[in-house]
Amino acid sequence: MKKLVLCSLFFLSVILFFASCGNTPTAPADDSKKDSVDVTKSWKLGVQMWTFHYFPFVTALDKVDSAGVKYIEAFPGQPLGGGMKDEFGISMSDSSKAKIKKLLQQKGISIVAMGVIVPQDIAEWKKYFDLAKEFGLSYITAEPIKSQWNQVDSLAGVYGIKVAIHDHPKPNMYWSPDSVLAATVGHPNIGSCADVGHWSRNGLDPVECLKKLQGHVFGVHLKDIKEFNKTDAADTAVGKGINKFPEIFAELKRQGFVGMLSIEQESNWYNNVNDVINTKKFFEDQVAKLK
Repeated sequence: MKKLVLCSLFFLSVILFFASCGNTPTAPADDSKKDSVDVTKSWKLGVQMWTFHYFPFVTALDKVDSAGVKYIEAFPGQPLGGGMKDEFGISMSDSSKAKIKKLLQQKGISIVAMGVIVPQDIAEWKKYFDLAKEFGLSYITAEPIKSQWNQVDSLAGVYGIKVAIHDHPKPNMYWSPDSVLAATVGHPNIGSCADVGHWSRNGLDPVECLKKLQGHVFGVHLKDIKEFNKTDAADTAVGKGINKFPEIFAELKRQGFVGMLSIEQESNWYNNVNDVINTKKFFEDQVAKLK
């Protein structure tokens, strides 16, 4: 009888052991892992087509493709070429639009944004929004007239396409992040296209400018210059000038920026494909080093 009881207790303990293995409590979710998601994985590296504005759009697109870049910021006013008589913009014919869409699809390149534009009235804005919607753009880079802010913000909300204010050098009204920030007040669809090269030309620290505009940065222009605080400072390849790009990229990551960074090379105009290629490598190397 004693042996029977012992055997029974043994088998019961075995059963309880395996049952408990199947019900091992799951470790609580580690919320810190959510915070460690690398937002840089969502960054799009593009080319602002002004980089190749001395060439027709179709030739410029070939240059973008040869540099291994898959996103662009179109430049309104750039002649299309390729047998098309018009230019990229609101005056494009339906035939030209169809040809451009086909060419983009063949190359696997997407237009994410276009600019810089300065529409003179709301009717012109609507035409640009219609064009942006047709090509599936995320935002329009612009320098809107102050009296247009309310209507532009409303249109942007209706179309679901943001407006990113670009900063040109002084005396442009948007040379300072303060003026851009003023335009964002009460206007959730208006933000910044942070041209870090022009900020340096204006004698401003790009990192501090980005901090001021936190939560409002929709796009970035990657530009480098040779001299700080000189509005006509010569341009140079990204990473070769005075801008501290590791700090700039780190700040964008800290903010959780998720947009496009457009390479805008404004030197060596006729032979700058290698500069774009080198910028792409520089960007990838620097982003890979971010903690």
